[in-house]
Amino acid sequence: MKNSILLLFLFVFIHFGTIVRAQKISDGQSLDINGINVTFSILNKESIEVGGKPFDRYKVSASMKNTSDKSYNIRLSSFPQIVDNIGIVELNCINATGAKLTSKKIQLKMKSQMINVSYSAYDKSGKFTTYVIPVTGSYYFDPGDTISDHAIFIVPQGEKPDINVRSLN
Repeated sequence: MKNSILLLFLFVFIHFGTIVRAQKISDGQSLDINGINVTFSILNKESIEVGGKPFDRYKVSASMKNTSDKSYNIRLSSFPQIVDNIGIVELNCINATGAKLTSKKIQLKMKSQMINVSYSAYDKSGKFTTYVIPVTGSYYFDPGDTISDHAIFIVPQGEKPDINVRSLN
């Protein structure tokens, strides 16, 4: 019993900490989050019907610019490595339904640095051939760089997207 209460308290504390760090952003507004300028814009709005109910469909854009002198880097090692923490900023649409395979959030991620790797192998005919393939060598977000992404949010009719922004680092 004590463990379940402690676990519930820990979950609420962590969830509350995530909410506290989030900031509201609206159409055309920019926020500075730890030296990163985040901008959100609504590009298009149309009314649609999903399951017989009216909704508004918004095409939105989000971008971030590194205005600090800090560079973000993830260098990959020489053995297979799964990297899933390349996001820097997340914009979460609280009132998005996610209907019709649309988004509920936009995660702005670091750029990938591709390098060409050559390797030699025998092809199907038995001939020794050299191949060149692109491989991700690292992820980066340097000072002055800008990264943007688009998404489509479906929200209840008459509402605008209610967006929270939070830093992932």
